[in-house]
Amino acid sequence: MSADVPTPLSKVDSAVQGLSSSPPKEKRRASSSVPGVFNINDLEKEGTELLIAKETQKLNWRINKSPALLEEPEKSALKKMLTTPPVKKIDLHFPLGLEVSARNLRGVTIKDALDAIYKQYRKKADDELENPVLAGFEWDKEESWTRLIVHCKKEGAPQPKKKGKKAGQEGDEL
Repeated sequence: MSADVPTPLSKVDSAVQGLSSSPPKEKRRASSSVPGVFNINDLEKEGTELLIAKETQKLNWRINKSPALLEEPEKSALKKMLTTPPVKKIDLHFPLGLEVSARNLRGVTIKDALDAIYKQYRKKADDELENPVLAGFEWDKEESWTRLIVHCKKEGAPQPKKKGKKAGQEGDEL
C-alpha cells in the first residue's frame, strides 16, 4: 500500500440521487373553515355588525338543564346560527363577571352557546340560582365587539299543557 492521497468518499444515500435526505413532510390540513363563517376579530376590524337570533329569547331554557332536554318547537331553534354573520367563536359574558366561550368552526349555533352555558351551571340546583332562566343575549358594540351579554330572568313563560290521548289521563289513579 502506498501513501497515496485518499480518494474522497462518495455518498451513497438519497441526497446523491437528487432526493431530499429527509422524508417528505405531510401537508398540514388546512383549518376546517367554512366559507361564510368569520372570525369575530375580523368582523370587528371591518366594522361588520352582528345580529343575534331572536329565537334565544323564546326558549325558556333553565341554564342548569341540558339543552338536549328542550322539546319542540324550541328544540328546532337549536340548529340556527346564534349570530348573523356566523362566527367561529364568541364569548358569552354574564353580568356578575363569569365568561364562557362558544366555539364551532362551522359557525356557532344556539345549541353551542347553550352547551357552553350549561357546562358552567349543570351542577347548580335551581334554588342556588337567582335567575335560572335564559332571557336572551345582547350585543353591545360599545362595551365589547367580541362578546355577547347573557341575560337571565327568574321564571320562564308558563309552558302550555300537553293534552293526553285520553281525557282525564293526567293525575288520575285507579
